[in-house]
Amino acid sequence: MAGLGTYSLGTGDRFGKEGKAQLMAVLKARESGVEVTPVWNKSHREHKTVGSKPHFVKDEADAAVKSLNYSGKYFVDADHINLNIIDEYLPVSNFFTIDVADYIGKSATGKEKDEFLKFIAKFQKEVNIPGVSNKFEISETALNKILNTFLFAANKASKVYKYINKNKSEEFVLEISMDEVENPQTPVALFFVLAAFAFYEIPVNTIAPKFTGRFNKGIDYEGDLDKFAKEFEEDLLVLDFVKKEFGLPRNLKLSIHSGSDKFSIYPIMNRLIKKHKAGLHLKTAGTTWLEEINVIAEIGEDGFEFALSIYEKALVRFDELTSPYPEVLDIDISKLPKVIELKNAGRAKMSKALRHNLEEKDYNPHFRQLMHCAYKVAAESEDFVRLLDKYRKPIEEAVTNNLYQKHIKLVFQ
Repeated sequence: MAGLGTYSLGTGDRFGKEGKAQLMAVLKARESGVEVTPVWNKSHREHKTVGSKPHFVKDEADAAVKSLNYSGKYFVDADHINLNIIDEYLPVSNFFTIDVADYIGKSATGKEKDEFLKFIAKFQKEVNIPGVSNKFEISETALNKILNTFLFAANKASKVYKYINKNKSEEFVLEISMDEVENPQTPVALFFVLAAFAFYEIPVNTIAPKFTGRFNKGIDYEGDLDKFAKEFEEDLLVLDFVKKEFGLPRNLKLSIHSGSDKFSIYPIMNRLIKKHKAGLHLKTAGTTWLEEINVIAEIGEDGFEFALSIYEKALVRFDELTSPYPEVLDIDISKLPKVIELKNAGRAKMSKALRHNLEEKDYNPHFRQLMHCAYKVAAESEDFVRLLDKYRKPIEEAVTNNLYQKHIKLVFQ
């Protein structure tokens, strides 16, 4: 397995134009004394939406590295993959995010359950995680529920891992994601999930659980901060324990999906990863597209008209654009601005509504979430690529500043 480093950042780029600007943010972190490994991630769904191919991501990453004379490891993440789509990603990826959300809640065979129960025999009634003040008492009912929820999904993940391992000679990073589901995983559930990965001999490097609270696309975390802090810290302690108990990779770390723009929890994560000397992978994507469209809308009249047209079409196609993300969107349609209101207000007002500035009275998180999903509409227009090229310099500056000042600096420094 390839070494991802202690801190790593997923730098998704919908349209493949910002690789250099994203890497500049990583280099700024290096200059400040913090080493962050860049990971360019893109899902199969995003490739289909914008009409790109898996090798485009590797080409973008390689070009950015060459252009900036970057020295250090970097990765290309085949995000949210399964056995049905994996083959085209194998030659051009060295990071694989296996998505098991579709298999969570489906039951494993009785034989597998029995064998797993033997594997975790000493934890069937109680789990005591060093550093966690309370013991987790496990009832037979609770254990059966956990098994019926996660064991089959772990089995499916093992099949994908074995296929990758058989067909790829180079080292790679393995992530397993469980975030796009309805219910969060408790720390004790995470313990048994990781035990199941060990049972199926999956050398997972990063695990992306679903946390308490809402991780909506492109906006701040919504939830109880104290509860999140307790859960996040206990998850870190669970990871530390399972590495020793089950022999999982020493570099196993948490991964935060829909991780961009969660400003209220960044100080919590920063404090706790330093307290426990833990690693962290922060996955971002849509925040870069939002920087692109915001700069385009703010600087030129042609860009403003284009952004208005994107929003107008997004309103008409609301269900189509938002339906793939039921667990990570919370848009109140009644709070979306009317197109004519934005047009009359002008470029600066639209930019204030879109830019993620919690101190700005005109900031509109509902508008921002819908525009986050509207990249599909932009992908259908040749004008967008032209505008990306026309406003290249200010876009790059905004992308770099957003990733470094609002993400890397707050989470890792």
